Amino acid sequence: MGQSVTMNGKDAVYGSLAECFITIGDRRYNFMSMTEFESKWEVNITEVPILGKVGMGHKAAGGKGTWSGTAHYNQSVFREMANHYQKTGEMPYFEIQVSNEDPSSAAGRQTIVHRGCLCDTFALAKFQAGEELLDEELSGTFEEWDMPETFNELDGFATN
Repeated sequence: MGQSVTMNGKDAVYGSLAECFITIGDRRYNFMSMTEFESKWEVNITEVPILGKVGMGHKAAGGKGTWSGTAHYNQSVFREMANHYQKTGEMPYFEIQVSNEDPSSAAGRQTIVHRGCLCDTFALAKFQAGEELLDEELSGTFEEWDMPETFNELDGFATN
């Protein structure tokens, strides 16, 4: 049996070292109150009937971006956005930039920029007796994304 290559434990990326910036109009915010974030790009797959085949073919036909996260309940940026929308009918689009970099990992740095973002749920006011910290759930959609920085390929990852 050949010797297999395994990942070094130090190359796992430590999540607390991430950065998150939100840009609304001309204002850019260091969204350091975010404690958890995840974005997904879901590809719509359409079934393709093919004459002479029993099974269906499949084709990518569009996509949809969603994001969600948890933040400390200590800023009003999203509530101000909701207030603006309920008073004017104008929902501002914004940008979310997330970078992951752990200096102890050979993976390096990756940055994803989400454009055309909307927030779909807003916590307006809250309290919970006996709770030490208040947080809020945030979620929404985005229309496109870019990846200006990508992780390095770790040693042993590529096999040819």
